[in-house]
Amino acid sequence: MIEHYVVKYGESLRCGYTTGSCAAGAAKAAASMLLSREKLENICIDTPAGIVLTLKPMDIHIENDYVYCCIIKDAGDDPDSTDKIEIYAKVSKRNDSKIVIDGGEGIGTITRSGFWGKSGTAAINPVPRKMIADELLKVSNCGFNVLIYAPRGREIAKKTFNSNLGIIDGISIIGTKGIVEPMSDEALKKSIYIEIDDAYDKGMREIVLFLGNYGEKVVEDLKLVGAKIKISNFIGDMLLYSKNQGFDKITLVGHIGKLCKLSIGAFNTHSKICDVRIEAFVYYLALNSAPLELINNVNECKTSEEALTLIMNNNYPVVINNMIDGCIDRIKRYLKDDGNESNIDVIMYSMDYGILGVKL
Repeated sequence: MIEHYVVKYGESLRCGYTTGSCAAGAAKAAASMLLSREKLENICIDTPAGIVLTLKPMDIHIENDYVYCCIIKDAGDDPDSTDKIEIYAKVSKRNDSKIVIDGGEGIGTITRSGFWGKSGTAAINPVPRKMIADELLKVSNCGFNVLIYAPRGREIAKKTFNSNLGIIDGISIIGTKGIVEPMSDEALKKSIYIEIDDAYDKGMREIVLFLGNYGEKVVEDLKLVGAKIKISNFIGDMLLYSKNQGFDKITLVGHIGKLCKLSIGAFNTHSKICDVRIEAFVYYLALNSAPLELINNVNECKTSEEALTLIMNNNYPVVINNMIDGCIDRIKRYLKDDGNESNIDVIMYSMDYGILGVKL
């Protein structure tokens, strides 16, 4: 277990290590035991993050001309679907100083060349490949054949985004730093960027960005046209990325509790970063010269749905239209779209009232 922690939102969270680190550790351990003919209790590897990992090889088998073992992934406090998966390496010697790395059972196959690698090859990313090679060179320069595999890979891959990324029949061996940082915003954003890239590369020129699982249902119910991408709370990042990628039309779909924040300029809508839901309602009520009593009552609300009910019951649906207009205005300013060249739609919904409005 890695004892390295990061602080997120005031909470100390334990880091883990990637499938790439598991593969490198298993390969180094297998190569070491192939030469020594003795089982190892632990193996140490370096990571690009600068952290040295001490890993425990499991299920060790030493044969005459090969050795295999596994490292069990520890994702730390990150909610990772590959946590506790067994990553195996089967290693045999060569005599030409080359290190040949391939994927076996449970390791996905790349179907489209790009960020992950070449079409038809095993989904073992460049950084893990380098980690494996670097660690093996510390053992010997005789050369090795390395087969990375994961018996539960196909099953676990169903819980990942691999199929959306053109990776089939297994998991990916990934990790740019070798370390899993819990709740890493950068890792999540990178995976969304890849989905957007993939949609554009497939020739799609309209994109629908939605913020959560219910938003996905709204998108399906409305039968919206275009690539459909869940973006979590990263509204600003994904709008800007989609525009820069070159999509002809961008549709943003979100719950009023998120888009009301956007309407007054919040482009990351995570509640622990920015919670101005009620302030947004108060702002637009004030612009419409609403009675002070109504403004004070809304100001006491705890949820956006509660505030919405109050403004609807008091005949101020204009606030919703203003919020949607506010979203469009803020987006265009954020994208520096003074000439109105961007084709952007905003669709706002509520759990209680359904679709509240569409701004085209």
